[in-house]
Amino acid sequence: MRGIIPIVAIVCTLLAGSMVAGAIESSDFDDPAVCKGCHGEIYNQWDGSMHSIAYTDPVYLAGEEMASNETDGLTDTYCARCHTPIGVLSGEVPPIGHENISEVSKKGIQCDFCHNVNKSTGIGNGAFMVALDGFKRGPYEDSKSPSHGSMLSELHTKSEFCGMCHDVNHPVTGIPIEMTYTEWKEGPYNSTTQCQDCHMTPGITHFEANPGKASGIGPARDHVYTHYFVGGNAAVTGVIGSEVHQQMAEERLKSAATLVLEAEKKVTEAEITVKVTNVGAGHKLPTGLTEAREAWIEIKAKDAAGKEIYHVGGLDSDGEVDPDAVMYHAVLGDAF
Repeated sequence: MRGIIPIVAIVCTLLAGSMVAGAIESSDFDDPAVCKGCHGEIYNQWDGSMHSIAYTDPVYLAGEEMASNETDGLTDTYCARCHTPIGVLSGEVPPIGHENISEVSKKGIQCDFCHNVNKSTGIGNGAFMVALDGFKRGPYEDSKSPSHGSMLSELHTKSEFCGMCHDVNHPVTGIPIEMTYTEWKEGPYNSTTQCQDCHMTPGITHFEANPGKASGIGPARDHVYTHYFVGGNAAVTGVIGSEVHQQMAEERLKSAATLVLEAEKKVTEAEITVKVTNVGAGHKLPTGLTEAREAWIEIKAKDAAGKEIYHVGGLDSDGEVDPDAVMYHAVLGDAF
């Protein structure tokens, strides 16, 4: 029994934001199409984003099924809590998959979920609470709507809002698996730049004001947060056919780092130094699911006749990266 106590304590801590499954129903949440009536531009930005397909993303679904099978269902709510929070809160998940889940739960990280979040109980593993009291929470204190109450939420303007899901710890051991929020918190931008300043403004890797209206019937504002939520995922957005999100992700990736070559010519050889600098991300690069998101350096050298004389960092016929390539990714393992 002594060996079980810490595990139980860890699980209780990681799921501290949980509500009793089934305490609410998915029908308590509006479909995003309802919000589109007044927030058309914001809806169109969200539609096709990685948030909108958080529970229909084919890569996620494959990983979710594999994890569920290999853990006898231990990971079902652990993963789904941040990918279909409405599905978990309403008790539609578990089981995983789409057979028993409502349409509104399939919409992933959607309007009525985010704007009903009223409290954070910590960082990581879906540490959120919701209040279905008729009030939608956001960044403005003077919002008025004919269809719902509105109130200011400072939480919605802080990185801690994103950190409720964008840190992931192992559900039993507590070992960090994804640390995007922690990387930001421990980095140089934590006092000047919030997640929303880069991921919810027109600036590619920096804050840029976005004057306009949050609602067609609302007042003109100096800044309205965009809802593209663009990160570095150009692959899945391309698969689902969301060209605007794919292009924005590619542009963001290209702006995140700089690469400089310094070559020193010698009599019979040349020494090349490659300097890669993270200039546009407020966290590590890559971040998040870094066993799947990898960056590496590929170098090709040719002689005066165009013949290749050196190549490192290429892909083989099976799509595997050259083992001699310099890789940027996280490696999970026991500490030495």
